[in-house]
Amino acid sequence: MQTLPYVVVTNPHMSHVYELYYKAFETLRRVREIRSVEDNDRYCKIISQTLQEHLTVIPRLAMGVIECQSLMRPDETDRFMNTLLRSRISRRVIAEQHLALTETFHSPWHFPDANPHHDPNADFVGEVFLRCNAKEVVDECSQRAKSLAQAAFGHECVLPEVKLEGHLDATFPYILSHLQYIVGELLRNSMQAVIERNFPEKPPPVEVLICEAPQHVIIRISDQGGGVPKDILPDLWSFGKGPRSHVHLENLVQVPKMAATMQELKASNQTASGTIQGAAKDGRLVDGSLSSLTSRPPNLRLGMGLPMSRVYAEYWAGNLELHSLEGYGVDAFLQISKLGNKNEQLSTRASMDAV
Repeated sequence: MQTLPYVVVTNPHMSHVYELYYKAFETLRRVREIRSVEDNDRYCKIISQTLQEHLTVIPRLAMGVIECQSLMRPDETDRFMNTLLRSRISRRVIAEQHLALTETFHSPWHFPDANPHHDPNADFVGEVFLRCNAKEVVDECSQRAKSLAQAAFGHECVLPEVKLEGHLDATFPYILSHLQYIVGELLRNSMQAVIERNFPEKPPPVEVLICEAPQHVIIRISDQGGGVPKDILPDLWSFGKGPRSHVHLENLVQVPKMAATMQELKASNQTASGTIQGAAKDGRLVDGSLSSLTSRPPNLRLGMGLPMSRVYAEYWAGNLELHSLEGYGVDAFLQISKLGNKNEQLSTRASMDAV
């Protein structure tokens, strides 16, 4: 951020983000060498507190980018956002993995005489879920998207069915919250588009096709919601540019915190008003990825769901593409590389300095 124009960094939102990262750096660099379990526990408290403080980063960053869009070229703004968010993901993954492994170490199942058949963490290595099932993720996200849509449009609203087909038993290792976030955003967009098209009879279903290959899994989400409007399509993947940026800015003010990876708030059992809810899976508390950014009402558009989802997909060497058929609907293609096959797409120091 120090390479940005001075007038951009003086924006109150950008300055807030800069101060958060500077404070985190100063705090962590003063941590003494860890020599015992007690030292590690104290270190974990510092990490947890820092993760909580940084929940404001994404909305404040997005508001700052929108307010400063006239001060930087759109390609420079998007390059800055992509680089910063990618490095943010890498830091949070490392921090959350350390917290999860420490939690496992302290759990009663960790001890030699524990019964492994009752270990709720047996399918996890830290935050990596070894048996992530694409069908289960889609089912969970679609149910949450339906409940959110009913809350926004009323219980009398007829919701589109989500039809699943393909390799429904596809299972692979992945960070569950990242996949839930991406699939949740795509399903919410499709469901909202179909509902707002006001079909006279039962709305057509949102179709989800799962295709498993040796190295990756592809999830196609197809809807008949009319496609992406022409004025939005050119700036679909941009964080700060677009004809509705002023609306996005007003909506972002209503979302003060966002946990773009939903694992850092295990203690707070909050609700859709900007909060997090935990869901139990195989006895382990797993924070649903729809519980912060994706738990906002569907009519509250922030303009960053798709670009954020693409950053998450590309970080793990995957991809997210969207094909719009104007007047008919949208096909979204999410390619997921199975973890262990590819390196993370890290931001190098050279690329960060180039921003």
